[in-house]
Amino acid sequence: MIERPRTALILVDVINSFFEPGLPNHYPGVETVLEPMRALRRKAKESGALVVHAVERHRPNVDDFEWRKLPVHHLERAHDADYFEDFRPEGDNETAVFKRRFSAFFATDLALLLTEQRIERVIIAGVKTNVCIRATAQDAFANGFEPVVVREATNSNRPHLADASLEDIDRYMGRVVSLAEGLELLA
Repeated sequence: MIERPRTALILVDVINSFFEPGLPNHYPGVETVLEPMRALRRKAKESGALVVHAVERHRPNVDDFEWRKLPVHHLERAHDADYFEDFRPEGDNETAVFKRRFSAFFATDLALLLTEQRIERVIIAGVKTNVCIRATAQDAFANGFEPVVVREATNSNRPHLADASLEDIDRYMGRVVSLAEGLELLA
């Protein structure tokens, strides 16, 4: 019998800033990823797979290199940086990783956490495909994890860049799969 690779789910930036209308990073259509992400999370919880909430958090009153390109955002304890609705980590198989750059791996302990749990594959979902999802998939690959992006569980306000990013991820780094296949990989 061939043993299946151990798989974890990474939910990227499921925070108010992107999903609450009126906040700076909200964009039309972003809500379409919510139900697919909920389905992936439910399946991960049922199977006991690790769920990592990778959320952007910056320190207030501390200079951050990112401010040279983007306005100040997602400060610790700020409303825009808080988890959206029912996406707060809960239960024994859920944890959080706080990131200060686009990738959930860069300057965090995510690779160490996954390695210690003997994870080989990561299912990646969240926002935005052409920025944080792509950077996370690329760094998952660079760290020796198979990145799998669920097409219905990510999107962007720049669809042409999202499509190009998904094509690159599928061609060079990992796989882009349907929600049904993503759920099966978490079973």
